[in-house]
Amino acid sequence: MLRTLHIRDFAIIDEITLELEPGLVVFTGETGAGKSILVDAVALLLGARADAVMVRQGAKKAYIEGVFHLSPEVQQALKPLLTEQDLWDDESPEELVLAREIRRQGRHPARINGRLVSLQTVRQVAVHLVDIHGQSEHLSLLEPRHQRALLDRYAQVEHLLRTYQDLYRRWQERKRDIENLREQLRTAARQMDLLRYQIEEIEAANLQPGEEEELRQERNRLVHAERLARWVQEALQLLDEGTPESPAASDLVGQAAALLEDMARIDPTREALARRLQEALDVLSEVARDLHHYAGDLEFEPQRLDEVEARLALIENLKRKYGESIEAVLAYADQARAELETLTTADERLAQWEAELESLTQELARVAWELSQKRRTAAERLAQAVERELADLRMPHARFRVDVALRPDPQGLLLPTGERVAFDRYGIDRVAFLIAPNPGEGFHPLAKIASGGEMARIMLALRQALARQDPVPTLIFDEIDQGIGGRMGAVVGRKLRALARHHQVLCVTHLPQLAAYAHQHFKVEKMVQQGRTVTRVRPLQGEARVQELAHMLGDAGPSGQATAQALLEQARPETGEALRPAS
Repeated sequence: MLRTLHIRDFAIIDEITLELEPGLVVFTGETGAGKSILVDAVALLLGARADAVMVRQGAKKAYIEGVFHLSPEVQQALKPLLTEQDLWDDESPEELVLAREIRRQGRHPARINGRLVSLQTVRQVAVHLVDIHGQSEHLSLLEPRHQRALLDRYAQVEHLLRTYQDLYRRWQERKRDIENLREQLRTAARQMDLLRYQIEEIEAANLQPGEEEELRQERNRLVHAERLARWVQEALQLLDEGTPESPAASDLVGQAAALLEDMARIDPTREALARRLQEALDVLSEVARDLHHYAGDLEFEPQRLDEVEARLALIENLKRKYGESIEAVLAYADQARAELETLTTADERLAQWEAELESLTQELARVAWELSQKRRTAAERLAQAVERELADLRMPHARFRVDVALRPDPQGLLLPTGERVAFDRYGIDRVAFLIAPNPGEGFHPLAKIASGGEMARIMLALRQALARQDPVPTLIFDEIDQGIGGRMGAVVGRKLRALARHHQVLCVTHLPQLAAYAHQHFKVEKMVQQGRTVTRVRPLQGEARVQELAHMLGDAGPSGQATAQALLEQARPETGEALRPAS
């Protein structure tokens, strides 16, 4: 239920905070005092479009906040969505805070539990919290989708519907698999030829990981073979061969090593120097040997250079086609082999999947038919319940019908009757609430009813019949008494009181006969303070409530107050009834 509503700088409201209770809560006051502004504020809180003109004159922004108390059932419905958006509060799961700002410039941010969210998220949450029946709002009860959902709850087929939807999901997935596979098969022959060619081309190259770098190094040596040979020869001459004018470095170091060995025999403290110089001589010898071997391998081979260049060109060509490296080309070949294997066995898989789809289709049809039959049975009961409520609301000749229709479709589900009908994720039925308000008139969709008074009573009758199945905890009726007289007001009041046993009902009304049935009564007043028009909302009890009802009756004197007291007395036998918090 909506526990607290705080509004600041919205329209002619400067600042108000309402603490709301379970049961029937009414708002009364003069026309234009701001009663419907309260409903508009709640609508914005629930994700309605905002406009900067809603901000109170002189303020930069308006602010609306609602604190909701959640029952375990509503917590269960909201927890997956809020957890997915990281909005769920494990420490206070029974409380949810919605907030909305309306700014003169820029966007109008919305928050859930203090975190910024999109309006789409707000609306997804709002459908579990409040349903507004206003004079201009698009009522959820007028939507065929919502009518179907209400009928399903009335019929208690939620489990069967989940079974059907699981089948439908599997059916869709398998159908999509088959369509994709058939599309592959339409181009399979050409694709298989291409895959074979690509695999053969890569396999023929006999690529080896790391090969390209080795080939590049070899090409570099072959291209510079003559220069490398000259440098090697010069180095060998300096290190190992020498010239008549200049002995080789190894000879000179050898002589120095011999001298140090002689010195170490006399002065043992110099043995380390002699050893280190001998190690240097050994290194020079190894370098010289390696250079001799390298010189033997160096040879300018134009033919080998051509082979290396050709191999590198082949690798580059394969990389351009299949990947950025030899490893990527080899991975592409593995993938191509897998695709070829898939296409080779596609016919077998297609036959298997088509058999699975046929089995799913038959099971889908069976569950859809069972679901449809339960809906039709419940539709008759619901129609009778609504007609009884309409009779209590002085529409004894009105007829209500829940139309559960099928739509023929040659490609649809085959029913036990032999018909093929269209279907979707909700089954095979098209559900519509129809009404014939007066004798001799045909049935029409609810949205086609022109009379405001008739519409209000029909909505109330529906709400009453569906009260135990409708999970929305808070219902708001903005001037439900439009087109209804005072005598009918008491009937409507009793109906709203009964509805409030299962919901929190907020109602804006001009009828004292209706207001007398409220568990909580607020008066909305418009006044001028410091040259500014402001709206004030105050709770009424005792004598103040009697005076307000008398004022609504048009007689604030003793007789009017006596009549008002009589209205309260008439409603009083029901004031002690137990309320189930609509939270």
